Amino acid sequence: MKNFETITHNEEILAMILRAEFEEDGIKFFTPDDFPQQLGYMRHPKGHKIIPHLHNKLRREIFYTFEVLFIKSGKVKVNFYDNDKKFLKDGILNKGDVILLAYGGHGFEILEKAEMIEIKQGPYAGEDDKTRFNPY
Repeated sequence: MKNFETITHNEEILAMILRAEFEEDGIKFFTPDDFPQQLGYMRHPKGHKIIPHLHNKLRREIFYTFEVLFIKSGKVKVNFYDNDKKFLKDGILNKGDVILLAYGGHGFEILEKAEMIEIKQGPYAGEDDKTRFNPY
């Protein structure tokens, strides 16, 4: 799919990158239904209405924190790691790109002054939420 990329390792999704240039009419969801964080895209013509709705209270069990980053400005290098902390590959994120980070590890290098908006599940568990490592 043009302007959309799925990063995988051993058939496990590490990340999904939705480029700023992506365009498609209607609603498109990229993530599998069982992902604890969903990534979708919508484009509708002027006058289109989305029917009002409520989200029902449902108990969900979350085992991993997924993150979504919106690159508001700048340029960011993202490094991908497997679960053994081994470097796999890197990629470049530019202004307007969105990345959903799923499994495996990741780190970032700011290549140009950047602003990012992060969305992830809560509640935040402090230092229990992540394992930091130095791959160098």
